[in-house]
This record gives sequence, C-alpha cells and structure tokens, in this order.
Amino acid sequence: MDLERTLLATMAKTVVATGTSSGLGFEAIKQLLQQSEPYNFILGARDTIKAQDEYDRLDFDQNTHTITVLPLDLLSLSSVQSFAQNVLSRLGVQAIDYLFLCAGMLDSADGPGPNGSPWCSGYVVNHLAQHYLIHVLRDTLSRSQSRIVVVSSGAIRRVRDQNPATLDVDLKANSNAGIRTVYSASKFVQLLGALSWRRELPSCTIIAVSPGLIPSTKLATDLGLSMDMPDAKTIPEGAQNLLRAFTATDLPPDPEQIFLTSWGEWWPKDVYALALDEKLQREWCLTREEIETAEWFA
Repeated sequence: MDLERTLLATMAKTVVATGTSSGLGFEAIKQLLQQSEPYNFILGARDTIKAQDEYDRLDFDQNTHTITVLPLDLLSLSSVQSFAQNVLSRLGVQAIDYLFLCAGMLDSADGPGPNGSPWCSGYVVNHLAQHYLIHVLRDTLSRSQSRIVVVSSGAIRRVRDQNPATLDVDLKANSNAGIRTVYSASKFVQLLGALSWRRELPSCTIIAVSPGLIPSTKLATDLGLSMDMPDAKTIPEGAQNLLRAFTATDLPPDPEQIFLTSWGEWWPKDVYALALDEKLQREWCLTREEIETAEWFA
C-alpha cells in the first residue's frame, strides 16, 4: 500500500489555484476529485480553515488526491508573494502542471483602493494580483511547461465606449465606476495579460476560458441574472466548461487565438480585437519590478 501511494504521488498532476473556495472554482476542483487520475491540489484561500473544512466534507479518494490550502488574500500583493513563495517551497523541484486562475470579484470603484492602491479592488483581484502571481511563479511555470487556465468572461466585449482609454479612468479607486463597468474593464485587462503571457512564456499553454452564463454564482446574482435567461447554465455545467481548458488538445495554430468559449469553440480574434494591441498589453501588464517597487505594494 505504501508503494502504491508513492507511485500515485509521483504520477499526480499538481494544480495551483485561486478562487476555489466556493462557486465555480470549488465545483471544478470537486469534479477533478472524482477522477481516477491523481491530483495534488495547492489552493489559495483567505479563510483557510473554512475552505479546508469544505473540502474535508467531500467524498473523494484521499489515497489518490491530496489537497493543501494555503493563505492567500488577492487584495494584498504581499500576501500573493507569500503564497507563491510557500508554493515554491513546498514543491521544490516538482512541476506545476496547471495554474488555475479562477478568482473573480464584482465591485464598484466608489471607494479607496485596497492597502492604499490607486486602483479599485476589482482591478486588483481580477487582474493585478493574479498577474503578479504568474511573475513570482514564472521560472517554475516555464520549466514545467505548465498549462495556465485563466477564467475569463464574455464581459470583455463591453469595455466602455469600446475605447481602451476609458480603462485608466474606470479602474482607478474612487472613480465611481459601476459594478458592470469595473467588471468588464478588469476582465478585459485580464485578457490583455493572458495574451501578453502567451508571448512571455512560450513553453506554457495559456488558455482564457468562459464558463458561460451562470446565474447562481454570487457574481451573477449581484448582477441580477437568473436561470430564466437564455443559455443560462448551472454551476456544475459551468465548471465542466472550465475543465475543457484543462484537457483541450485542439489548440488553434494562431498564438493569439486563446479564448475558449462556454460551448467549446475558439472565439475568432475579431471578437476581442481591442485586446490584441501589444502596446496596450505592455501598458497594463506591469513587470515584477514595477509591481514590487510601487509605493502601494502591500
């Protein structure tokens, strides 16, 4: 039995993830736990005790899968740094097979930024913090030839006035931009990051994926969505859509065609043409040094 466990541990695919304490992220990990292929999950959570308890309640083969929950507050970049360093310390020379960036926040920009940031909380969580996480894990991701799954949204098409210049207004703290405006803008910038990392990490596979319209998540509830809407899907269905990005092999030859839709097709680039501007990507995808030396790094 000990030999069998050792072999399973050696074979296990390591998944590092954000946003898996509830909703779509939790359901996606739950579905992976029902598979016979062994996984080693390292999950970031603000409330580690609650998250660990939720996973402990699940019925899964603990001889096949392992779950480690580590502290992570995406509103604090120093917390992101600590989480990443903790992950690297635990893994040693082991690979990261999947980086699953599932965390998302729905918030208006009618107040101060977190920890003195000039940016609103929605931008920090939906883009900046997870972009920084990739920076800190970069060498291991590159060496591991990891698959990076970025949970995106059709909201990327709704940048205000279809003008990227509005991003620098709407995503600032105290801009008074509304929930929908901030969410669309921050998810658009997140897609800029995914496209940028496609160039920066050529050994990795980077996929942006939409779960579809999932009214029963907290994010969607706050937007006033309901299951009566056309194409509405349940949380388990949305999680299945996300997991397609883990296994997809029909990757388009064009490196800029990275968006996997909830119906399993690759969006043509003209749908997100605004995001293909490399100058815009460089503007919004800060370097690790730029992030760590900023006065608001906290």
